[in-house]
Amino acid sequence: MAFSIVIPLYNKANYIENTLKSVLNQTFADYEIIVINDGSTDDSVTKVIGFNDSRIQLFNQKNQGASVARNLGIENAKYEYIAFLDADDLWMPNHLEILNALIQNFPNAGIFASRYELVFNNGKNDIPTFKGISADYEGIIPDYFETSLPYPIATSSSIVIPKGVFEKTGYFKPTISSGQDVDMWIRIASKYPVAISNKVTASYLHYIEDSLSKTPILDKKLNDFKDYKQEEKSNPSLKKYLDTYRLEYALQYKIARNDKKSKELFKNILKENIPFKTRLIYFLPRFVLIFLLKIKQFLRKNGFNFSIYN
Repeated sequence: MAFSIVIPLYNKANYIENTLKSVLNQTFADYEIIVINDGSTDDSVTKVIGFNDSRIQLFNQKNQGASVARNLGIENAKYEYIAFLDADDLWMPNHLEILNALIQNFPNAGIFASRYELVFNNGKNDIPTFKGISADYEGIIPDYFETSLPYPIATSSSIVIPKGVFEKTGYFKPTISSGQDVDMWIRIASKYPVAISNKVTASYLHYIEDSLSKTPILDKKLNDFKDYKQEEKSNPSLKKYLDTYRLEYALQYKIARNDKKSKELFKNILKENIPFKTRLIYFLPRFVLIFLLKIKQFLRKNGFNFSIYN
């Protein structure tokens, strides 16, 4: 077995070296690295070329977003199992080894996920706990969408997906600029089992903001919830999972003064899917929401991780 590691790269010159080193330090050695430079304007490409390692392939494209970059990586992958890694995240040395074992034990899964840690800029880290499964559980997740509340099982730096899965579910949607990875995991988890390891092998640098995170919501291309209309009707867990995103977007649109879009999203949320205290937040004045958002951002930057959806 071998892995094709796909790394989309856009202006991560300060991080890509450490990211690549974390791959090259893997105990499992059978892999290729596919870096897709998505029109970087900093020294990112120079940092990659500096490794001079035959396992690293560099592809260049004009800036088209993470979806197009990942799709190009998938298309050029020569191995069946594709591991994803963002250009500013890190793997522990046993990451591929652990996922290789998970694949051997649960070969029919569509997503193979390791546990991960959130690393904050004050040096603190937090390992998310998942609803309905213990910290030492390893195997097929009984209910992916329920278990992914409030923290997702699948992230863009902690999973492996068989290449054949994309032939049945489709590739990443270029029409989505924010949340394209979530859309992909939904499509896969709706059709395939998802397997999780009980080992923490990936580090998500939670304090790094990319350009998209600073982009106003009005300028983002978000998931169209209508795409999941039929699946939601037959899958209450998916409906609950999506309702948390509806509320998140509704709050952001309210802050951005797009009341029409905000109300449209909020009215499509089932009341029983969101805690009463959380629904109350939606009705707060805009200036209070902005204040609470700033407090939330400050606390997270200082290592206090939480979710209003608990």
